[in-house]
Amino acid sequence: MDTIYLELLEKKEIRSNLSALRAKLREGVDAAYDRESVETFVQEHEAFVLGLLAAEDAKTRKNAALLLGDLKYQNASDALYDAFVKENTLFVRSAYLDALSQMDVSGKLPEIKQRLAELSAQEVAEENRKHADEELRALRRIVIRYEGIAKHKFDRKQQKNQVLLFCNKNGRETVRRMTGGRVHPLGVLVETDDLIPLMQVRTYREMLFPLGGGKLIDSEPKTAASEVCASLITLCEKYHKEEMPFYFRIECKAPMTLEQKSNFTKRMGAELERLSNGKLINSTSDYEVELRLIANREGRFFPCVKFYTMKDYRFRYRKNSISASIHPSQAALMMELAAPYLKEGAQVMDPFCGVGTMLIERDIRVPAGDMYGTDTFGEAIEKARENASLAGEEIHYIHRDFFDFHHDYLFDEIVTNMPVRGKMTKEELDRLYARFFDKATEILKKNAVIVMYTQETGFVKKQLRLHREYMLQQEYCMQEKTGFSLLIIGVRG
Repeated sequence: MDTIYLELLEKKEIRSNLSALRAKLREGVDAAYDRESVETFVQEHEAFVLGLLAAEDAKTRKNAALLLGDLKYQNASDALYDAFVKENTLFVRSAYLDALSQMDVSGKLPEIKQRLAELSAQEVAEENRKHADEELRALRRIVIRYEGIAKHKFDRKQQKNQVLLFCNKNGRETVRRMTGGRVHPLGVLVETDDLIPLMQVRTYREMLFPLGGGKLIDSEPKTAASEVCASLITLCEKYHKEEMPFYFRIECKAPMTLEQKSNFTKRMGAELERLSNGKLINSTSDYEVELRLIANREGRFFPCVKFYTMKDYRFRYRKNSISASIHPSQAALMMELAAPYLKEGAQVMDPFCGVGTMLIERDIRVPAGDMYGTDTFGEAIEKARENASLAGEEIHYIHRDFFDFHHDYLFDEIVTNMPVRGKMTKEELDRLYARFFDKATEILKKNAVIVMYTQETGFVKKQLRLHREYMLQQEYCMQEKTGFSLLIIGVRG
């Protein structure tokens, strides 16, 4: 670090040394120490560092600005704004704004908004489009930081709606049966004049709105933007009475690297802004609309929209989760499949309850009696109790190993998402399933039912061969790629 400082003061390799300091801040082994060291250097040589904003070399000006932004060096805010106003090199202008976005610039907000309005209305030559777009985005980020975005309210009473109820392949038939739609490669497509009943169905993951009748679009960013721009504006206007603009982001589901996806979404987002004349604004942090692009095998995209203005209250109890938690729509789907085997008022047990989703969805589908859940992970139990309270459910969650659990009466059902292999060996997992079925024999009534979500059907069927008191009544493949299945296992009377 001392060598870098010395060379900077001697005006040697200024551009590269500024880059080296930024790298230290980002990737240094002792980042906190490096930050303090750089801050001290800037404070002690403030006039020198701020003077670099007027350096002859454009990349030196850019690197100096970005370094000050990395440090959130508030004393530099006036100098950065003045440099921005005077800057004529287009690729440097957004660097000043990126730096200013890390500081308090509330006093400059009127000027920043004026510049945003001017640039938005300005005709820009194609060769300057990239840098102008970067400046626009940087200006908007600052304005949004202080003023937020104009909020829109979703109008769910619209008619002639076409929606895609997104779900995995093996859940499509159940969702189709419940909604009257038709099977689509990505879920179930429904045409309806009333969205409200669909918004209460629990077995799909999310509701999306296909664009342009669901026609596939090109994978070249500018062409893709031209193919969806008009229909995206129309759809936004249909479901919202408030005026434009709409802030959006692009989510690209395709076999690309992160860098490729970032480049694609930036280019397409910028083109949508241009084509829409500012009615659509690309924003990665504050947005109400997500343009979802799902690639097919040929590399073309199925375009659809997710509106964050449309509130999904189906699983509002789900405040807490952990990494191993099942998605509530998947739990709801399993309870729908298992419903013919569930008994109203049943005494229900979940040995590996996690945050409680399986028991909550079990009671929603078929009202149960007393419900108990055990888990060895104390944090999960605390989260399960809060989730149950939010759901209005009275469930007894106990921080205990299932194999040490005892109760005064027997249970009618076990409903559970079995532990995944993780770090367990094959032998350890085999023993787990053996212990599970031994313990289940102790706590279940005759004619009881086990509703089990598992990735290890082989171990289960081995235990069913060894425990003749059990019988496999139904098996559903839930996820082909991962091997998860839903098993309905009965206890002989």
